Amino acid sequence: MSARGKFITLEGVDGAGKSTHLQFIAEQLGKGGRKVVVTREPGGTPLAEKLRKRILEEPMAPMEATRLIFEARKDHVAKLIRPALEQGNWVLCDRFTDATIAYQGAGQGVPLDLIERMGMEAHSGLVPDRTLLFDLPPAVSTQRLIGSGKTLDRFETQDRDFFERVRGAYLARANAEPWRIRVIDATKDPAQIRKALTQHLEF
Repeated sequence: MSARGKFITLEGVDGAGKSTHLQFIAEQLGKGGRKVVVTREPGGTPLAEKLRKRILEEPMAPMEATRLIFEARKDHVAKLIRPALEQGNWVLCDRFTDATIAYQGAGQGVPLDLIERMGMEAHSGLVPDRTLLFDLPPAVSTQRLIGSGKTLDRFETQDRDFFERVRGAYLARANAEPWRIRVIDATKDPAQIRKALTQHLEF
């Protein structure tokens, strides 16, 4: 039986550069012949992708969004993440429950204890082996999002105070769990960021 693979997640405010470095991270993880499964949240399975569209595009109360996020996550974990890990594959996921704590919890006021209970139901016992947190001041994040030219979803159009709360929650979690969460200074140039990523992906 294959050894369990590693579960790696990427986190950070919108515009921090996760997508820019995703392929590089996947290539680094794949060295030595490892198979790497790249996925995202919300999403990753047909049901979760349908729920993603609703979550990002439809106006809804924070509690309803949180419920749908965990419904999508439960399906994602059961049908893609756990099976891949059990087969010995490494899974690289763009966002996971840290994002829900930061965005729906700190950003929108959903009680943390409720998020934690929903997390236990959706993925009991599954915690990322390493989380790469792309840290960026909200003012810079806003400039990048505006300059990207893409159509922004309802979370990306939130005000600066919202993103300050989200960033604060992320950094608080990193401070509480330094063995898991590694902070990447996303204001640096791409070469410096990739150097830091390479160091933080060593196991």
